[in-house]
Amino acid sequence: MAAVAGSLRSYRSVFAARFQLMLQYRAAAVAGFVTQCWWGIIKVMVFAAFYHGAAARQPLSFQQTVAYVWLGQAFLMLMPWWGDPEITEMVRSGNVSYERLRPLDTYFFWYARALAWISARMVPRAAMMFAMVALLVPLVGLGQWGLAPPTSPGAAALFAVGMVMAVLLSGAILMLINLLVVVLISDRGPSLLATQTVTLLSGILVPLPFFPGWMRTFLFLQPCAGLADIPFRIYSGNLAGRLALVGLALMAVWIAALIGLGRRLTERVMSRLEVQGG
Repeated sequence: MAAVAGSLRSYRSVFAARFQLMLQYRAAAVAGFVTQCWWGIIKVMVFAAFYHGAAARQPLSFQQTVAYVWLGQAFLMLMPWWGDPEITEMVRSGNVSYERLRPLDTYFFWYARALAWISARMVPRAAMMFAMVALLVPLVGLGQWGLAPPTSPGAAALFAVGMVMAVLLSGAILMLINLLVVVLISDRGPSLLATQTVTLLSGILVPLPFFPGWMRTFLFLQPCAGLADIPFRIYSGNLAGRLALVGLALMAVWIAALIGLGRRLTERVMSRLEVQGG
């Protein structure tokens, strides 16, 4: 037990150190926030025009869609679109071999760093986005285009749990990308594959309920839905009650499965690691 507690303290220290380091990039956070506001406004305008001309009933109400869009912009940095740049640099320089010398599990050491990298880039932008679309936009008389509060305290609590799980899920997917970078000695292919897959299947581009009906069950069950679609729909009340709990359970299953897969692959990849040069 003492050894386990010591390891957990080590991983917490790794997380805290990198989180604090990444928070120093304030200019990047502000620039990203401005860009995300711009694209969010464009997407809301597109959906406003769509709902104005749509005759049939849609799978999401306009207010639910607006919430989906703004949450997507707030948590855009949650998406695992590319591998950890520090691991990519270690692979290029050959310094990745030193990771085998650490007295910690390589997978969980990298996983703690990945969680910190994701969280530190996401939190400042999300805070600024919530302040603008949930507080400022309604004050200027555009409440219909702003971010409404969760439909109930229960929805708010489940959304908070869902976002914590989304970070864990994103870190697990990011670790698989990192392992591909180690194997291929390049981040170009893995990053391109991850960008296209995550953008399409998470709902960050087009909300998943707007896909054809025959695809919706698959889209709900696949792991990328937990990055955006499930927690966002819980926030807006589109997923409630039993369906919300099923969504969170699916996220938990995928987190456990991907962490287990990633740890096994890490042991295999690092045991066969070859570094050339000199």
